[in-house]
Amino acid sequence: MTLTAAIIAGGRARRLGGRSKSDLAVGGARIIHRQLSVLGQVAEHVLIVTNDLNRFRTSGLRVCADLITAAGPLGGIYTALTRSPTSHTLVVAADLPFLHGPFLRHLHHRLGDADAAVPRDDEGLQPLCAVYDRRCAPILRTKLDDGRLSVMDMLDDLRVTTVGPVEIGAFGRPTRLFCNVNTPEDLAQATNLARTRTEDHLAPIHPARS
Repeated sequence: MTLTAAIIAGGRARRLGGRSKSDLAVGGARIIHRQLSVLGQVAEHVLIVTNDLNRFRTSGLRVCADLITAAGPLGGIYTALTRSPTSHTLVVAADLPFLHGPFLRHLHHRLGDADAAVPRDDEGLQPLCAVYDRRCAPILRTKLDDGRLSVMDMLDDLRVTTVGPVEIGAFGRPTRLFCNVNTPEDLAQATNLARTRTEDHLAPIHPARS
């Protein structure tokens, strides 16, 4: 079944001085370029959900404005599922520099008949690196209308397939796969992680198919 990938890029990055997380360089490449090089290999369509359309105006990608403003990551996921041209949507946060194609394809395969396939590492569930079925959208809309913006609480109302640490470990260390850049310290850690392992050459970036 075809897959859409949606990058959630709505955060204000206050702890990074307002700098766009997706523009930060890790291992010599901007995070957005690192992500696109992987997502272009696992998804038929790629889109970006953001509250700042100008930031990605020249990206060549399909850019979608948040349908509900000031709704945080939950609003971003809802917009992604609503705007996605396919039934299944891979949702990833814009601050994940080490996306891994084989793992993401496995995650999509594990969705099965569930509403969502969500990784779980030692830190807990990772709903911003997960695959969702479109039928989740009405459930999310109800929560948004009620002002319940917790992504974790949202999962309680979905049929979730959990992909645990042992299963994740077949594809790499969870601490690397789900490394996210929210602070200057996180950026330094990601930079060090990029140095500790020779990665496959990043694939060329192509405009999104829509």
